[in-house]
Amino acid sequence: MINRYNTIFQEDQNTSSQPDSIIICFMKKVFALLCIAGIAFPYYYIFKFIEANHWEWSISLFFEQINNNYAMSILNADLTVAATSFLIFLIYRLRVKAISNNQFIKYLVSLFVVGFSLALPLYLYDNYKEL
Repeated sequence: MINRYNTIFQEDQNTSSQPDSIIICFMKKVFALLCIAGIAFPYYYIFKFIEANHWEWSISLFFEQINNNYAMSILNADLTVAATSFLIFLIYRLRVKAISNNQFIKYLVSLFVVGFSLALPLYLYDNYKEL
């Protein structure tokens, strides 16, 4: 009886390892699409903000409107904590030599030029197989 369950368990393990390359390929495509969305959506709304303000950029108006109400402050705080956590994680991965200096710079630039919406999917795209 135990031998029968061991055989079934081994078959399940063998069949679950076969589609790994298919899952990895699928997830890489998902992360690539999320990278594109992570660039497109924030810049679309930056464009709309500038358009609504007569094609003039105002950093003071931007920060005034981003903290205009408690709902926006919740999202702002949540995103700040998530992006800071990711930055600390990147620094840790650099210190333990899990990522190279070039990779660190790539993720850092994507975090500060575009945002967390690009940096995290890009990191996951590059490192999905290792996770």
